[in-house]
Amino acid sequence: MIQVGIIGCGKIGQVRHLPEYAAREDVRIAALYDVNLERAQALAAQYGAKAYATCEELLADPAIDAVSVCSANASHAEIAIAALEHGKHVLCEKPMATTLADCEAMAEAARRSGKRLMIGQNQRLAGAHVKAKELLDAGAIGSVITFETNFRHGGPETWSVDPGANTWFFDKKRAAMGVMADLGVHKTDLIQHLVGQRITEVTARLTTLDKKFADGTPISVDDNAFCIYRMEGGVCGTMSVSWTDYGAEDNSTVIYGTQGVLRIYDHPEHTLVLEKKGGEVEYFDVDQIQTNDNQTKSGVIDLFVDSILDAHVEGISAESVLPAMRAVFAAIESSETGKTVRIDA
Repeated sequence: MIQVGIIGCGKIGQVRHLPEYAAREDVRIAALYDVNLERAQALAAQYGAKAYATCEELLADPAIDAVSVCSANASHAEIAIAALEHGKHVLCEKPMATTLADCEAMAEAARRSGKRLMIGQNQRLAGAHVKAKELLDAGAIGSVITFETNFRHGGPETWSVDPGANTWFFDKKRAAMGVMADLGVHKTDLIQHLVGQRITEVTARLTTLDKKFADGTPISVDDNAFCIYRMEGGVCGTMSVSWTDYGAEDNSTVIYGTQGVLRIYDHPEHTLVLEKKGGEVEYFDVDQIQTNDNQTKSGVIDLFVDSILDAHVEGISAESVLPAMRAVFAAIESSETGKTVRIDA
């Protein structure tokens, strides 16, 4: 029986980590910590766990085998590294960390500890993305030429456990980045995963166009990001994310190849559409993508637990996410300098 602790009892902990751990017969939710002790205590009573007064106290408990880091972005690296040093397996929510140095330090801490450090890049596990990866690897559209990948919705105001215009997502001190950290990390990681190439060159613009705090002043992070990514194999495409899409949520990816086009979560009726060069069209109704208003089982918690129980299950390792984080920080640099940024690592 794996004894699990949850650090950060906000929305992502409540709707994903807690119920998905609770659904496993080989996991016991043993420990909870939140900066709001009353929130942690209420959830502890619900799940039969212990609420800890400090994060340090939870991590020092030798009975805890693994933790989920569900705190605000700026604290990810410190908590994850401390957990690894205490011999815990770690599942950390995205973004991995708020600086590249911290991301690399987390990966190094995992190597030193010999414990699992998995990052919650759940888009890799969405049904249509899994099927798309199979088709791409099988050469269904030939060699990839270009792509466009998008993630747009109306913002995190209703998602946060403390909803409204003053959500922590808008606070640069706690979030560090805005929509690029919230949504851009997903699509940056996904497109590298699908195409199988690392991003080596980034031209980007991150900007704040509409979101405001309750007092009417602009939020201190980006609410839109537009990126051009060039990959090591020559593939070039666009990645666009937004918190100002006040219509239907858009979580689409279209990949163009020498022998066809693959449309993922882009069709109003079919989750995956394969258009062949000769005119043949195949439809795959795999699933429906999660939205903020329609949360389904992510698969992240199951994969994390399975990777702890079976060394042959790779999970979504910190090492595999580092190339995406390098591209994210390159996008920020590109936006700040107005220049194209090359990634050498």
